[in-house]
Amino acid sequence: MKYRGFGKLDWKASALGFGTMRLPIIGGDSAKIDEAQAIEMIRYAIDHGVNYLDSAYPYHRGNSEIVVGKALENGYRERVKVATKMPTWLVKSHKDMDQYLDEQLKRLRADHIDFYLLHALEKDRWSNLLNLDVFDWADSALSDGRIRYLGFSFHDKYEVFKEIVDGYDKWTLCQIQYNYMDTENQAGTKGLKYAASKGLAVVVMEPIAGGMLAINPPTDVQAVWEQARTKRTPAEWALQWVWNQPEVSVTLSGMSDMKQVIENVETASRSGPGTLTNEELELISKVREKYHECGFIGCTGCRYCMPCPEGVAIPEILKFLNEYSRRRGDGDAQKEVVGSYAQAITAENGARKCGKCGQCEEQCPQHLPIRNLIGEAAWVFERN
Repeated sequence: MKYRGFGKLDWKASALGFGTMRLPIIGGDSAKIDEAQAIEMIRYAIDHGVNYLDSAYPYHRGNSEIVVGKALENGYRERVKVATKMPTWLVKSHKDMDQYLDEQLKRLRADHIDFYLLHALEKDRWSNLLNLDVFDWADSALSDGRIRYLGFSFHDKYEVFKEIVDGYDKWTLCQIQYNYMDTENQAGTKGLKYAASKGLAVVVMEPIAGGMLAINPPTDVQAVWEQARTKRTPAEWALQWVWNQPEVSVTLSGMSDMKQVIENVETASRSGPGTLTNEELELISKVREKYHECGFIGCTGCRYCMPCPEGVAIPEILKFLNEYSRRRGDGDAQKEVVGSYAQAITAENGARKCGKCGQCEEQCPQHLPIRNLIGEAAWVFERN
């Protein structure tokens, strides 16, 4: 495992961090984690050098933190730093802040949390927390030892990001979405460099765009990858691109099976700032252009849009729409996607059930025009 500086702290973080939003589940139910498999995966990662675990209050409908707590028994807790996040959208008072933090400590079976993040900050949530004097509360939680360091995760525009970074002088870290498709989206490269210049550790989430950059790419994209002298999987290209940035402290991967853990640990051992050649960086730029030509939809499958009041299977439908777009120019492949959609999506959870209420868009951290996209999916997949 390779290790990297972590902002102003005298501690080095593993290049690879274990994100626990996509643990293996049973029966397709995100709340039912396969605990035995998940614990085996987390402990394998720690045994092979991973020392940063990331969770949050809502992951797996509240069960991620519970499984992390179980995985860190038997001496594993002392070998890692644990990060989790306050559900900022639920907070109305200091009492709420204390309630959620204390509940999370119980879930994690811990007496403290190493890195406590204000979750998914954007303009309105940031304003609400300021009105609630969140930093008075944070200073108290830092003083009494329940949390060791404070940070935030982010989903909004760069200008808001800069305001948040400058809004508190005790930030230790920030967590941003960053991959080779998101260089100018949300905090982007400007935010990465700004936070690092202020001494914050930068933790990267969605380095593979929710897995979209890991699956078999469109023909045009694959043709670009084949030009590379060093052969890598699409997932490794995405991860190495993030690790190539010297400002990145930790790159999180939400791993769903042991194979992914083993592969990512091995990939991390080959990582480092400045390891990609100029020729390879140019290839990645060409891949980015090809994906944009295909109509890349930036859904990461986080499922914050769920449940839909009408029962629409939003993440699954957007995944099919992305796949359909990726097969542009290949009529037979697109027909296969349409057929797969018909088998997987029923009338009860299909795109035509959308009532256009907009609740999903209010929750989407990517700020996607979900109603329009679901309407497009209805036209593509449900015309008959």
